[in-house]
Amino acid sequence: MAAPTRDSIEQAQKRVDQAKARLAALNARVAAEGRRLDTRRKIILGGLLIDAAAKDKRFAGIVSELTHRISRDQDRKPFEGWTLPGEDR
Repeated sequence: MAAPTRDSIEQAQKRVDQAKARLAALNARVAAEGRRLDTRRKIILGGLLIDAAAKDKRFAGIVSELTHRISRDQDRKPFEGWTLPGEDR
C-alpha cells in the first residue's frame, strides 16, 4: 500500500466530517421527535385532567392545588383569571 498523500488525508477527513454531520442531524431528529411526543403527552394528559376536574370535585381540588404550586411567573400568567369549566356554576 502506498503512503497516504495529503489529498487522500483531506478526502478522508472530509468523509469523516460529513459522517459526523449526518450523525448530528440524526441525533437532532431523534431529540426533536422525543420532545414532540413529550409535548403531545402533556397536552393530552392536561386535557384529560381538566375534563376530569370539571366532572369530579376530587380532581378539581387536585387541579386547584397544582395551579397554586406554579412558581414561575411565565408559567402562572396563562392561568390568571382562568377557572375550570363548570366551576362558575
